[in-house]
Amino acid sequence: MSYEFDFKAAQAYDAFFEKGGARHRLDLEIKLISSLISPIPGKRLLDIGCGTGLSLEPFVDLGMNLTGIDPSAYMLDKAAERLGHRVDLHRGTAEDLPFDDNSFDTALLFFSLEFSNRPAKAIEEACRVAREQVVIGVHNRYAPQNMARRLKGFFFPDMYSHAHFFSVWELKIMMNSILGKVPVKWRTTVQFPFLSGSLISKLESLRFIQWSYWGSFIGMRIKPVPKFRTRPLVLKTRNHKINEPAAGLALGFRIKE
Repeated sequence: MSYEFDFKAAQAYDAFFEKGGARHRLDLEIKLISSLISPIPGKRLLDIGCGTGLSLEPFVDLGMNLTGIDPSAYMLDKAAERLGHRVDLHRGTAEDLPFDDNSFDTALLFFSLEFSNRPAKAIEEACRVAREQVVIGVHNRYAPQNMARRLKGFFFPDMYSHAHFFSVWELKIMMNSILGKVPVKWRTTVQFPFLSGSLISKLESLRFIQWSYWGSFIGMRIKPVPKFRTRPLVLKTRNHKINEPAAGLALGFRIKE
């Protein structure tokens, strides 16, 4: 990732979400992400760029097998304080994940793709390690609130000054270029970023509201093409057998393990 949170930024990150309005928006964002993930006990979830663990905390008591990875040691320290031993934490980058293919059922990129200098590579890696789905949560570049954040960042640098915001169209184009035509589902939330309360939360939950292109937060779910390992196929003939690795591959056999 191109931006790594230092100690001061890690402290400011958690403090920011303790504010009333910010906490309300975070709750809406996590609710949308959770609906896209559809948590099931026993399923393996990897949070790529897990930060201080805010995005993992809602899944802790759902019986899932949780793993988080982040390049910042300071963010991981705070995640360990928040989550304890309930989550397996690793230090590493989204562009070079230290996990085998299909190690997880779901890979999550929640507020982390914006800070990658190679977002396409980060998505490729997420699809490599995820067996069932990849879920992405990002700031919408065309939402009024985020336009204001970008403008403010020119004069008063903050963590958003280091972020690249995305649009629904931009994400779809990137997915197609990486994966081809794969199933993609998206919605947005935080349509009313400066309002809160039970009525606003109910409005934000309406599907026809979430199909807006202008919500401050985009949630997207991708179903990667299934990946298979290949192994040599033993072919017996009358006089001998063929057991060369190239032989099985040359004949085009693909065997699911």
